Amino acid sequence: MNDNSDPLFERYAHLDFADAKPVSAIPALVRLQAERGGKSRITIRVDNATLAFFKARAEMVGSHYQTLMNEALQQFAQGQTLADVVRDTLREELRRT
Repeated sequence: MNDNSDPLFERYAHLDFADAKPVSAIPALVRLQAERGGKSRITIRVDNATLAFFKARAEMVGSHYQTLMNEALQQFAQGQTLADVVRDTLREELRRT
C-alpha cells in the first residue's frame, strides 16, 4: 500500500501483509463470504464518458461510483425505467417536505 488519499492509510501503514493468505485459502472465511457477500468481483469495460458520469455523480452524492453502477444495473434488471426512478425519487422527496 502506498501513501494515498485513503483515510485509513496511516492507521494500517505499519502492518506487514507479506504472509497474508487469500480468503479462498481459509474455509471459514470462504463460508462467511458466501453467506454474507452476495457480490462477485468482475472485470468490465465501459465507455470513458459513462465512467466519468458515475464518478462525478458519486462525488456529488458522497457515494462510490461502483455502488451507483451496481444500483443502476439492479434497476435495469428489475425492469425499472429512468422515468420510474425519477418518479419514485420525486415522490420520496415530496413526502419529506
